[in-house]
Formats: sequence, C-alpha cells, structure tokens
Amino acid sequence: MLTPELIQALRAVDTPTICNALEIAMGGRVAHGFTYGTLVAAPKPLPAVVGIARTARIRASTPSRLDAATMRGTRLAYYRHVASHPLGPVIVVMQDMDDRPGTGSFWGEVNSAVHEGLGVGGVLTNGSVRDIGDLSPTFPILAGSVGPSHAHVHIVDFGQPVEVFGLQVNDGDLIHADRHGAVIIAPQYLAQMPECIDLVKRKEAPLLEAARSGRFDLGMLEEAMLHADEIH
Repeated sequence: MLTPELIQALRAVDTPTICNALEIAMGGRVAHGFTYGTLVAAPKPLPAVVGIARTARIRASTPSRLDAATMRGTRLAYYRHVASHPLGPVIVVMQDMDDRPGTGSFWGEVNSAVHEGLGVGGVLTNGSVRDIGDLSPTFPILAGSVGPSHAHVHIVDFGQPVEVFGLQVNDGDLIHADRHGAVIIAPQYLAQMPECIDLVKRKEAPLLEAARSGRFDLGMLEEAMLHADEIH
C-alpha cells in the first residue's frame, strides 16, 4: 500500500538509487522497466517525484479532425482523469505520437499551472516543453525537447498504454522520476523498497568512504569491495 510514509521514503532518494534498490528486490539486474536516453528537466532539475501514472497521447503536426466543442470536451475529460487518484499522487505520462515528437508543445506556462493546481505531481513526456522562464518553479516536467510552438497540439486519447523513452507505462503504474529519468516500481516490490534503499546505501558506504579518504589506493579499494560484498 502506498502510504504517506512510503511516499516520503521514495522521494528522499534519486531515481538511480531506486533502480539499484529494485535490483536487490528482484534478485538481479535488468535492462528494462526504466527510461533510456537524455531528458530535459524543466524548468530546472527538481527533487524526485513519486506518483500513480495517468497516461495520455497527443499529436501536434496536423490538426484534430474533431470540432471545437468535442475537442474541449475531450480536454476537460482528460483533466478530470488526471485530477485525482484514490491511491495517491499522480504523474502524467504523455506520449507524443508524431513522427517527429516535439513538433508542438502541450506543456508550457498554462498547462504547468493548470496541472499543478489540479494536484498533479509532475510530468514525463517524449514531447516538447516551452515557456521555460514562466513555468511553475515547483512543478517538474521531464520532456524530450524544448520548442517554441504548440502547433496543432491536441489530445488523442488518455488512459491507454503509452511508451515514453523506451518505457512502456500503463495507466495506474507507480512511477519514480527525476532529472535522470523514470522507473516503474512494481506492486510486489513496493513494501521492500525502504529496506532495499537502506541496503544500497550501506553497500556503497565502504567504497565511498575509502575513495574520499585522501589516502585511497588499490589496496584500500580491494578491501572496501570485500567489505561491501559482506553487507547484506
């Protein structure tokens, strides 16, 4: 269960630490379940965000075929979809479906303010972001690029499976994200995460302490590696 205490514990560490903790929980390394590539952290790198995924898909290279009233209704239905989740905070995961993602930006000054006002915790998108200087300073957006225009941007649908930076996300997945990217925390590993995070830190401590000691050498490195291997 995603309790306030668990959310706080997850937010206290960065996404690479969560990836390492998941490896411990799963019993080995994996090459999936997280984003690939470099993301734009706007308006600046912010602390980690944890939340339930609310998915959506957009296009911007061509106009929507829907009339204005239907488009407005779709947009309002989308806002209702992302506005709350019974199990915890929300992260919007939005896939730009254009052949050239980022042609038109959904994310700018207005939508960052609207989503933050609705209680959304942050955004992960392969699309673009704009209005960098006018974005909410406390609303994290992880995007694929920076661009100047919204072009013909419109919502195609929401609540469907999406893929962003190689990460396949279903509506309702638990996401941890920061400037490094994002990772899914599967439900079966959630309760173990605080213990696994603590183990990650304890296993790294001997190596970090030795490397920063000012008298570090290969002998100290070997000793620290052996010490780390003995920590369980």
